[in-house]
Amino acid sequence: MEYLLVITTTPNYRIAQKICKIILEKSLASCCQILGPMRSSFLWNKKIERAKEYLCFIKTTKRNYQQLETIIKDNHPYQIPEIVALKITTGLKEYLDWLNKPVF
Repeated sequence: MEYLLVITTTPNYRIAQKICKIILEKSLASCCQILGPMRSSFLWNKKIERAKEYLCFIKTTKRNYQQLETIIKDNHPYQIPEIVALKITTGLKEYLDWLNKPVF
């Protein structure tokens, strides 16, 4: 089984909470954490932009990634939302087992 930490950012807490709620209700992740607000600086249209954002950490499996990505894109206001997945290469076996079979 391959496990992932999916990261996305949102412009406000309400959107972060909505995305996480949908993902959890569909059992596509075992855990979503929302951090923030934080300050982001990024290049957009040849300018340096700054924004207040909320960071979401979503723990899931590779088999759920495509559906999870679609949910984020469908519920996100950004033209190109940040959606990146990092492989979880090791961890507590019981925790990884829980990621594999979330209970709702």
